[in-house]
Amino acid sequence: MVVVLTIALILFFALWWGLASAGDEAPWVPAGLAASVFLLIAFSAREVLMRRAWTRYLLEQDQEKHSGRERSVKTESAKRMHSTGVHSAALRNLQKQSAEVDSMNGPADAHLELFHSCHDYLSNTDEALRSNSLSAEARVALRAGQEKVRALQKHHMLTWARDASRALTHEAQQRGRMTDKVETANRAMDCLDTAAKVYADEPELEASKLAIREFIASVKVAHWVELAERSAFKGHYKRAIERYKDALFYLSRESVKEDVRAAGAERIMREIELLRARIDNSRKQS
Repeated sequence: MVVVLTIALILFFALWWGLASAGDEAPWVPAGLAASVFLLIAFSAREVLMRRAWTRYLLEQDQEKHSGRERSVKTESAKRMHSTGVHSAALRNLQKQSAEVDSMNGPADAHLELFHSCHDYLSNTDEALRSNSLSAEARVALRAGQEKVRALQKHHMLTWARDASRALTHEAQQRGRMTDKVETANRAMDCLDTAAKVYADEPELEASKLAIREFIASVKVAHWVELAERSAFKGHYKRAIERYKDALFYLSRESVKEDVRAAGAERIMREIELLRARIDNSRKQS
C-alpha cells in the first residue's frame, strides 16, 4: 500500500508539472483524476488478489482438516476395523447417508463431507486388507464394499463440484462490478479444479470449466463494449475505438466458442468502422 500511494503521489505531481508547463489553467484537476483512477485500480486489484488467496486458503485448510481427521481415524479405528461386521455396518451407514443427502437435495458441502467419509472408509479397509487376520471370504466382501464406496465417492465429489460451481456462477451473475463477477467465477473454477485433481479425465468437469471460462470471457468483453458505447455516446470516438479493441483482445484471448467469437468480432469491427467514418466526416466538416 505504501508503494501504491508513493506511485500515485509521483504520478500526481508529474502530471501537474507537465500540464502546468503546457499552460493548463487547472493542472491539478486532471492530475488528481489520474492519481485517483490509479489508486482505484490498485485497490480493486488488491481486493481481487486477496479474495482469491482467501479462497485457496480455505480449500487448503479444508484438505488439511480432513487429512488430519484421516490420520486420527486411522489411529483410533485401525484396531477395531478388522471384523467383517464392522465394515459392513460402516458401508451401510455410508449408503444410508448418501441416500439421505441425495434425496433432500442438501447443501454442496454435505456432498464434500461424504466424499471424505468414503475416503476414510477406503483407507481403513485398505489397512485391514494388509493384515493377516482376515479370511478369504472376508477379503472378497471388503473388496466388493470398496468398489461400492468408490462409486459413492466419485458421485459425491462430482455432485459437490457441480452444485458449488453452479451456486458461485449464479452469484457471479448477480454481482455488479466486472472484477467481482470474475473473482466469484474464479472461485467456481477453483471448485472444479479441486475435483479435477481426483478425477482428471471426467468430461463433466471439463464441460463445466469451459462454460465458466466462456462466462468470464463474456463478462470482460461486455465490460469493454459498454465502456466503448459510453465513450461513443459522449462523442469520444477515438477512445471508443480503443475500448472496442480491448474487447476484441479479450474475445480472442479467452476460451470462447468459434461461432460466438466470430459473431462478436464481426459486430465489434462493424462498430469500429462506423466510428472511423464519423471521425472522417468530422474532419471533412472542420
